[in-house]
Amino acid sequence: MGFTRAELEAVRGRSVPDLLGDDVRLLFVGINPGLWTAAAQAHFAKRGNRFYPAMYLAGLSQRQIDASEGMTPEDANDLRDRGVGISNLVNKATARADELTTPELEEGAAQLGAKVGLLRPRVIVMLGLTAYRAAFARPRATMGWQSGGLAGADLLLAGNPSGLNAHQSTTSLAAAFGVAADRAGISRLRTPESASRDQQTASD
Repeated sequence: MGFTRAELEAVRGRSVPDLLGDDVRLLFVGINPGLWTAAAQAHFAKRGNRFYPAMYLAGLSQRQIDASEGMTPEDANDLRDRGVGISNLVNKATARADELTTPELEEGAAQLGAKVGLLRPRVIVMLGLTAYRAAFARPRATMGWQSGGLAGADLLLAGNPSGLNAHQSTTSLAAAFGVAADRAGISRLRTPESASRDQQTASD
């Protein structure tokens, strides 16, 4: 199963609904939906994206989610119940994030600030260094916790989980996600270290 090139091209510019529950404590923010994500109407849906494997490894989901053809209600409710939310800086589907203009990113930053002010999460994880720098006019920002946070929430700048990003791995993302979850007060089902031990035990 999957989407044809024509089906993917047809969803350019389409939005994807935020995944939000009643008590969002940890909010993940992607740059913008890719075409596969827009077609599936599920965040980080393209096969090869490291987001959900990292979420599972960090203990933030009951199982490794496959959103490539849409997220199941059970998986969505699992994240909501655990206080995890997912949004985008710019809710407009493109084939590549670098197709977004600086004004679009800046407008997205303003809208995100307003959204965070309403949701009041404890922690935000922004997934994309270059987009963050442009959107928030912080050209020297580096990975890690950002001084001042955003609208009352602590903000952790992490790498883009796209499979095309050679600077990140599932393990490095899981480590960042775990640190953010701990600060947000979300109990984890496992840690990357315990998951690695379990995998090693299973292979012995």
